Amino acid sequence: MTSDATLILDGQEYRFPIREGTEGERAIDIQDLRARTGYITLDPGYGNTGSCQSAITFIDGEQGILRYRGIPIEQFEQAPNFVEVAWLLIFGHLPSAEEYRIFSERLTACANLDESMKHHFEGFPRSAPPMAILSAMINALSCFHPDYFELEDQDHFQAAAAGLISKIRTIAAYAYRHSVGQPYIYPHPGQRYVPNFLHMMFSQPYAEYVCDPIVKDALNLILILHADHEQNCSTSTVRMVGSSQANLFASCAAGVCALWGPLHGGANVAVLEMLEQIHRGHISPEDYVQLAKDRDSRVRLMGFGHRVYKNFDPRAKMLANVAEKLLPTLGVQDPLLDIARRLEEIALEDPYFVDRQLYPNVDFYSGIILRAIGIPTNMFTVMFAIGRLPGWIAHWWEQAQTQGNRIARPRQIYVGPGVTDHVPRESRT
Repeated sequence: MTSDATLILDGQEYRFPIREGTEGERAIDIQDLRARTGYITLDPGYGNTGSCQSAITFIDGEQGILRYRGIPIEQFEQAPNFVEVAWLLIFGHLPSAEEYRIFSERLTACANLDESMKHHFEGFPRSAPPMAILSAMINALSCFHPDYFELEDQDHFQAAAAGLISKIRTIAAYAYRHSVGQPYIYPHPGQRYVPNFLHMMFSQPYAEYVCDPIVKDALNLILILHADHEQNCSTSTVRMVGSSQANLFASCAAGVCALWGPLHGGANVAVLEMLEQIHRGHISPEDYVQLAKDRDSRVRLMGFGHRVYKNFDPRAKMLANVAEKLLPTLGVQDPLLDIARRLEEIALEDPYFVDRQLYPNVDFYSGIILRAIGIPTNMFTVMFAIGRLPGWIAHWWEQAQTQGNRIARPRQIYVGPGVTDHVPRESRT
């Protein structure tokens, strides 16, 4: 096996080392390309560019494989526990009983927000997008917890990580309560992570929300399946901002803003809107698929295809199973689930989609599940952010601990005008 790649430029030969990952992924290390050749690489969208070496998550898009710290994602389907997976991603191993106990206790202890932060919520209009509130309030946390900046050792970092993972659900629930004009509900000290979040979302001063075990498992799994996905847009944003030595709060707030984009975190909303359009318009799934295949129709089959996966997204299979069990158990008869099933059946048998490797992705069923639980559509991307937070924290910490890391600074190829003289205002036409 060759250990170098040869590049010939202007008749001169250059050799660059090849780096190989645990699973056989190979990359040409071009860190000194510009210094040696005067050239840079141009790769809009970074589809062929590795920004780092990471030990957190492995994806094989061609085979439909996703692993967290080496563990296949499918192994989290039984008895899903988001807190355990958060620890795994951040600290690199499954927690011992004692580690899990301490981390869980920290999550409970950190759930409350400073009382004065309520005034921040009141300053937002009730129509404010929850993602805007989420990003702003995560940044605001840095004003109330400067102690989290002193990450002298892993124990200090664990306290900061637990604080942020715990408080993001409180911020999310308060943002929702503010949007519907309901009083804020304090965290319950006797509730675990997911039931406590649902308690803050749906309890009333006169009636406490009781979390059905199947709802708890479903939401735990949704959060787990969104917890990390390698160097996606928001995670790369967190790493890039963190490379400037910005604190954990600022870096994760930037991740929230990146996730807010409809091409990233808003895809499950688009799926639900598509299903509702089909249902309200009395369009058959067969007819809708035909429209999606017509380039002139501008109709797209949302929830199919992925930037990385060229096979069935393993997360989509797991969520399809959850939807099949959850809705009947809750007594929910959602026609959108029937439409989704039929769209999937048609697309998986249609050469148009098969040849283009357009398979259901994680967004295809997640919106239906969240809707059945009672999560409103404008909170879907917030749920994504809660789930993705452990991955962001893991990548931020991994980068901070990597020796020799430099501030991220991509190059460009300038295509603007050449040297142009300045014209005084009075002489301009």
